[in-house]
Amino acid sequence: MKSIGGELKEHSIRVDGLALKAYETGEPGGQQVVLAHATGFHAGCWSKVIDQLPSDLHVFALDARGHGQSESSEYVTWGRHAKDVIEVLDALNVQDAIAVGHSMGGHCVAHACGLRPDLFSRLVLIDPVIFAREAYREPEAFYASIDEHPVARRKERFDSWEAFRDRLKQRHPYTLWVPEILDDYCRGGVTPAEDGNGVVLACPARVEAAVYMGNFDTDIYPVIGGIEQPVQVLRAPTANLEAPEMDFAASPTWPELWREFPKGEDFYLSDLTHFIPMQDPGLVARFIVGGGA
Repeated sequence: MKSIGGELKEHSIRVDGLALKAYETGEPGGQQVVLAHATGFHAGCWSKVIDQLPSDLHVFALDARGHGQSESSEYVTWGRHAKDVIEVLDALNVQDAIAVGHSMGGHCVAHACGLRPDLFSRLVLIDPVIFAREAYREPEAFYASIDEHPVARRKERFDSWEAFRDRLKQRHPYTLWVPEILDDYCRGGVTPAEDGNGVVLACPARVEAAVYMGNFDTDIYPVIGGIEQPVQVLRAPTANLEAPEMDFAASPTWPELWREFPKGEDFYLSDLTHFIPMQDPGLVARFIVGGGA
C-alpha cells in the first residue's frame, strides 16, 4: 500500500486469537479515515484512492481476517468481521473517523458504526452488499455448501503475481479496472507458496467462498437503524438476484437502503459497476474529502 505525507506504518493487532494487519499513513492528528476492502481483496487495493487524498488526512487501511496479510480462521459471520473492525480501531485509537467501505467492507463499517457510533463521524458505503430486510428474516442460501460456491473453485496457485494478473487482465470485469489497481490487487493478493514453488492466493478460494456465504447469517437492520451520522450510499446498476449465476459486476445492494439512515443519501452511478473504487478511484477520493462527487 502507498503512503501519503510520510512513511507507511504496518500494525499487527491480536483479535480473537488472530494477527490482523492494518496500515497507517498521513498526518497524525489530522482527520482520520478508515478504509475497509471487499471480499477477497486487501488494503493495498486502496492505493490509487490514497494517491488522490490530501496529505493532512490520517488514513488507516485494514486487512480483514483471511485477507491480505491478516491471519485466517474458519467460517465466520459478517457480524464477526464488524467486531474485528471495532477491536482493531480501538487498538489504533481511532475515533470520529470517516469510514469508507467497499462491498463487505461497507457492510462491516456500517455494522461497526451501529454498535460503536463514537468510532465514525461519516460513512461512505460503496455498494455495501446490504440486501432488503426480508432477505435476513427468512434467509435462503444460494449454495448448499462452501464447496458448491463458484468462488471455491478458483485457481489458487500461480508462478508469480504477474502470472495471476495475466490470467485476469483480459477477463470481465477486470478489463474495466484501472490497470495499476489490477496490479495492486494481484501483487498484494498472493503470498509465497509454502513449498517454495510460485505463489498462492492470500485469501484462499474456500475462505473467500465462506465469506460470501456469511452475509445472510447477520441481520444488520436492528444494528444500523439508529445510525445518526451522515451516510452516502454509492450504487452501481442492480444485480438480478434470481439469476442462476452470480454477476460480480452488478450491484447487490438494496436500492432503497439509503432510506434506512436518518441522514442517508443515495448516489446511483449508472456508468460504473460494483467495482467502483477499481474503476474511478478519483470519485471515491472526492467523496472522502468533500462528502460528494
